[in-house]
Amino acid sequence: MSRGSLRWRLLLAGAVSSLVAVLVAAALLTLLFQRHVARSADNELTVHLDQLIAGLGRGADGGIAVIAPPGDSRFSEPLSGLYWEVKVAPDGPVYRSRSLWDFTLALPVSDNDGSVHQVSLEGPGDTDLHGLQRSVVLPQRLGGGTVEAVVALDATELQSATRRFATILVPSLMLIGLLLGAAAFAQVTIGLRPLKTMRKRLAAIRDGRAERLGETYPDEVQPLATEIDSLLAARADQVETARRRAADLAHGLKTSLQVLSGEARSLREKGESEAADNIELLTGAMQRHVERQLARARLAPQSAAARADLMKVVHTVRSVVERTPRGAELQWSVDIPEGLTARIDEQDLAEALGNLLENAARHARKEVRIAAHPEGGAVQLNVADDGPGIPEAQFDAVLRRGGRSTDRARGQGWASPSSPISQKPGAERCAWPTNARAWPSALSCPWRSETSLCANRPAAGGSSGATPSDPCSRWSRRRPPAARSPVRW
Repeated sequence: MSRGSLRWRLLLAGAVSSLVAVLVAAALLTLLFQRHVARSADNELTVHLDQLIAGLGRGADGGIAVIAPPGDSRFSEPLSGLYWEVKVAPDGPVYRSRSLWDFTLALPVSDNDGSVHQVSLEGPGDTDLHGLQRSVVLPQRLGGGTVEAVVALDATELQSATRRFATILVPSLMLIGLLLGAAAFAQVTIGLRPLKTMRKRLAAIRDGRAERLGETYPDEVQPLATEIDSLLAARADQVETARRRAADLAHGLKTSLQVLSGEARSLREKGESEAADNIELLTGAMQRHVERQLARARLAPQSAAARADLMKVVHTVRSVVERTPRGAELQWSVDIPEGLTARIDEQDLAEALGNLLENAARHARKEVRIAAHPEGGAVQLNVADDGPGIPEAQFDAVLRRGGRSTDRARGQGWASPSSPISQKPGAERCAWPTNARAWPSALSCPWRSETSLCANRPAAGGSSGATPSDPCSRWSRRRPPAARSPVRW
């Protein structure tokens, strides 16, 4: 998961917010518990202080004394952590619990308002004490005067209670944090699921298995899907317009090109070969321009319903080429299983295959072979001839659009046959055979998705392949796949 991932960002934001929430909750809960413990301690000390004041009376000598001390047994245990002390003001005797032993508390100066005050005192052994102090004015029956009464306990007990609570709280909060993290992950996964669905549908549109995204998305995502569908519709309209214009252009130039070709033949028959060559060169350039325009018009995504029966298309195109003078001299062999189809428009397949077969017929010696077979959810189509081939060093020059080898006899215009194929959705990489002089060998441009078309060229001849200017442009050399049924070389 990259740092630019939306999922990563949402999970990171969820983790940070959960961590902050857990830390804030821990601090608040600890503070609340600390205050609760302090209030409970104050309530307990208040009860002891009231008992201490209620137990004041006259002693045997007639002075003030603690007749009935608080009944908690900790007051009788030395250094138990719970203490009381009574001091008769201003310089009277001091009475204290047995738990203080011989230690006297240093009471702060009281304001004599009769209210209870929280005080912090130093206890035995330099311990910190938390106490309640009250100044009491004695009635006349007790001789009058003022006494200071204080009840205190060891503050470390309060701190220990808080630490014990934190010890229990931390694992609980960690568990809550893990649950929050899992909830955040589930929330992000569910929240991003529509985008994943959209990506899959876009891939289906790219591969020709669908035409639009549809309207089954949440309200937050549906506007995006609607805009994409609108863009696809506009693009389809533009491509359809381009296809119509390209067809009009092709029909408009057809007659002129035929006339020029006829003039070239007439000149060649009269012995004016140089003029005929020039005219043929110009008509060839015009033909390439027409094919380029047709290829641009075919950049639209394939319709999900587009299917081509390979045997039917190959038979039709081969029949046309066989009727040419050069095609009639060759032996043609076809090895294609019945019912084998590819997701491509039949006209596109016929145009690409026609260019391949014409080029193969032009440079073959005696034989042209055509085969197709399914391969890993794709369809591979091979065209091979036994022509002279081209040197490996001239591959790049020949395969450039409009390129040719240094020898005119070896063929030209190899870029055009692959254009209707390589510009279709899902076109992948092409591959040359390792042995450029072996026969047969293949150049293939497969589709992704459930069907493929592979235009194959033998090194020995001139059958066309894809070009470096289209998606089939990165060439890697390999031997042709081993023969297997139904393909037999």
